[in-house]
Amino acid sequence: MTDQAEKLRNLVQSMKEKPEGKNKEKLTKDNGIKKEGSAYVYAVTSGKGGVGKSNFTANLALGLQQEGKKVMVIDADLGMANLDVILGVSPTYNLSHVIGGEKELGEIIVDGPDGLALIPGGSGLEELANLSSYQINNLINCWNKIDQKFDIILIDTGAGLTNNVIKFVLAADEVIIISTPEPTSITDAYGVIKVIAKHDQGATIRLVVNQAENSKEGNKVADRLVKTAHDFLKLEINLLGVLPTDKAVTKAVRRRRPFFLEFPKAQVVKSTNQIVAKLLDKEVKEKESKGIKGFFNKLLNF
Repeated sequence: MTDQAEKLRNLVQSMKEKPEGKNKEKLTKDNGIKKEGSAYVYAVTSGKGGVGKSNFTANLALGLQQEGKKVMVIDADLGMANLDVILGVSPTYNLSHVIGGEKELGEIIVDGPDGLALIPGGSGLEELANLSSYQINNLINCWNKIDQKFDIILIDTGAGLTNNVIKFVLAADEVIIISTPEPTSITDAYGVIKVIAKHDQGATIRLVVNQAENSKEGNKVADRLVKTAHDFLKLEINLLGVLPTDKAVTKAVRRRRPFFLEFPKAQVVKSTNQIVAKLLDKEVKEKESKGIKGFFNKLLNF
């Protein structure tokens, strides 16, 4: 098993070292975060389930897509994958079919609303440590083909602190942690932050407070988490935004439509758009992405 993972890491590394073509993309306001053909990878996670993580991920993706970004969402919640339900699509295949060589990666990508791309996860991601040489080559070649097609990749992880969740979180360019004002949710979100701090003091962590009664309550929760992380973990966390409790969210879920499209004038949509604006403004100004190949390289080193 160790030998298989080593083969995969070597393949990824050799691909990274190949000279880039002449048409490298520059980091400008016109093309946002995309640089040298690499997508920027966010892992969206939470300390516990039921905080609206997947719903936030799907609607954030649509907000970014409407701003002209090419966005892909990967459903990596292996236990309770439900992005397809939120987006109102019905996948036939998932990553396990790519790993088995039955399908190309492009064949399992599902077209979501507004041109959003979705990769259904299924059980395929749990099989990475047991790949044959054929499967390794197939998977790497597939990722290499799509990396330059997207500006942003959002990975919807599972909730909690399983090995798979931690791997995805540590391999991403940035982490977005979702919490609600509930004491158990705040405690569990801090637990995720502690684990990240243990492994990577330089990690970039953004916080979203969901299901807040108002901005005052959301900011109070955020201040508490930010201060605790700073005082005890020496880790800087930035508040990305506060999302209010909104009946539009549950109504949209029942209709199998993202609230971003079903209720475009809802307060939760306005708050989501504020997060979109903050992300895009930050990405134009800050660091470059390692891309999906860099993400895979880090993922397989854990």
